[in-house]
Amino acid sequence: MEYSSHHFDVIVVGAGIMGSSTAYQLAKRGQRTLLLEQFDFLHHRGSSHGESRTIRATYPEDYYSDMVMESSQSWEQAQSEIGYKVYFKAQQFDMGPSDNKSLQSVISNCERKSLPHQVLDGQQVADRFSGRINIPESWIGVLTEVGGVIKPTKAVSMFQALAFQKGAVLRDNMEVKNIVKDEARGGVNVVVANGEEYWGKKCVVTAGAWMSKLVKTVSGLELPIQALETSVCYWRIKEGHEAKFAIGSDFPTLASYGEPYIYGTPSLEFPGLIKIAVHGGYTCDPDKRPWGPGIPSDSMKEWIEGRFSGLVDYGGPVATQLCMYSMTPDGDFVIDFLGGEFGKDVVVGGGFSGHGFKMAPVVGRILADLALSGEAKGVDLKHFRIQRFQENPKGNVKDYEDQVTLI
Repeated sequence: MEYSSHHFDVIVVGAGIMGSSTAYQLAKRGQRTLLLEQFDFLHHRGSSHGESRTIRATYPEDYYSDMVMESSQSWEQAQSEIGYKVYFKAQQFDMGPSDNKSLQSVISNCERKSLPHQVLDGQQVADRFSGRINIPESWIGVLTEVGGVIKPTKAVSMFQALAFQKGAVLRDNMEVKNIVKDEARGGVNVVVANGEEYWGKKCVVTAGAWMSKLVKTVSGLELPIQALETSVCYWRIKEGHEAKFAIGSDFPTLASYGEPYIYGTPSLEFPGLIKIAVHGGYTCDPDKRPWGPGIPSDSMKEWIEGRFSGLVDYGGPVATQLCMYSMTPDGDFVIDFLGGEFGKDVVVGGGFSGHGFKMAPVVGRILADLALSGEAKGVDLKHFRIQRFQENPKGNVKDYEDQVTLI
């Protein structure tokens, strides 16, 4: 078919990190690609903005580690193409009660995947981090080499720029209202709010917190993806100790298993501040968000007081930012064909549940594979199928604790 300005090989709906990574993957394979975004590019209303995301290969689930390892290499490849850094490396330190099932599963997976790691007791942790991190006697720590911080807004911009360089067409403020099967030509017609229509052989939907709304409109299917508003908190490092917690020192990215699950990053985006936050938040409608007040910080205050030897002021956060998760019941991704009348013409990628950003390069590669060849190379997608919720509304069965706190 001869292409016009409204005809494409693949149309990607949603230009957050997953859609932008997918558009990059498609464009570099020579596909005529259209990337559509309902708001401004690089907006702050979804899940792909802000100053930092962690990367870690330590997971209780054994199917994420390989995806993270591939993504770690792909982040480096992409930033070498663009000419600036979005991935700042650090070690990863996981901690929690020694009998915590999730943490024990992390250790088992490190052993199974031959991921170099050290299991440390409280004294070893204090020695390793020169007293900056302390854990209770009944806790253990797990130290691994694959950790670090990704700059999210900068990373989205990187993938969009690379996609554009390779020929993709990018359009923002184009809210997709419907996706309709084209009975005459095959493929699909994507209808946007201003009345324009774009035709594509294939379509990839990466609509983030709006995924369930759009999919229901398009197909009637109710995907169990719930938007959740979360607060990111920054705490002041006490004067004279800032360098000890900075990226580039030996201070790691952090995950603390238990109730609640807490995560953190070295000081990078704001001088003298360290990011420590609860992995959780309030369920919400992405179009009618509460915009705060955020998660009560008492549990974080106690955690900071107990962990950092008084070197971080735990009186309260000095800055907060808001973000959204797109939660599935089991915390696992949705990567699949929409099916029904669309067959394999529409691919969906969503439900990244507050931990997908680090894997954006591999998710983009997988979504591009599915759109172009109908299968993904080198990865088993059985845990990410839509069908799992029809078999069990809670999705994948897991023998360890939930990590996301719902308020």
